[in-house]
Amino acid sequence: MTEKRTAIVTGAARGIGAAIAKRLANDGYAVGVIDLDAAACTTTVEAITAAGGKALAVGADVSDAEQVTAAVDRIASELGAPTILINNAGILRDNLLFKMSVDDWDAVMGVHLRGAFLMSKACQKHMVESKFGRIVNLSSTSALGNRGQANYAAAKAGMQGFTKTLAIELGKFGITANAIAPGFIQTDMTAATAERMKVPFADFIKFSAEQIPVARVGQPEDIAHTTSFLVSEGAGFVSGQVIYVAGGPKD
Repeated sequence: MTEKRTAIVTGAARGIGAAIAKRLANDGYAVGVIDLDAAACTTTVEAITAAGGKALAVGADVSDAEQVTAAVDRIASELGAPTILINNAGILRDNLLFKMSVDDWDAVMGVHLRGAFLMSKACQKHMVESKFGRIVNLSSTSALGNRGQANYAAAKAGMQGFTKTLAIELGKFGITANAIAPGFIQTDMTAATAERMKVPFADFIKFSAEQIPVARVGQPEDIAHTTSFLVSEGAGFVSGQVIYVAGGPKD
């Protein structure tokens, strides 16, 4: 890295987002740690600062335009212009189609797609001015379709189209956009899925690992490693890609 850069990671209070924030801080970036509640980001920020890094906890609903603008402006003011953006914030509202409410659909679309749109729009001006930018959007293997996740699957598929369009529009400004589509990652979110299915989490992990070629489930750090590469100087010719980090091939 030729100069100090600032990264923003949304949904970074725990799980994949926290792992990415810690990894980017370890790589030398200052990190804006965004989640719905700033207090929830304390653990992530403390871990970063204890390791000698620099981080700022910011509370914001990424589906709210005014809150997004305020959050990005604050991070730019206190940490420096954000030229790296990780759109990781996400929620689950799983249900079969006939049981899924309009609110369940809208909530998932709001956080995943509207959130990624608002955050990307707010950060791109800093990237264009810097003639450097890296956007990484979190998709999912569920983008290929998954029972009980019509809303989530649609949102994650949408993230892939959004990513490719950003790559086309922003490439001439030195900005890349890529998506990571995790497979089974051991987090609170997958624990919630196991609970919804009324399956003990340990059994869920064991069963899932048996279906994965590398014979284990993923960890948040697996996604953090891939993110670290995609935001690096050396990844400047990788753009508009969807990388499945799932322990094996996906269609």
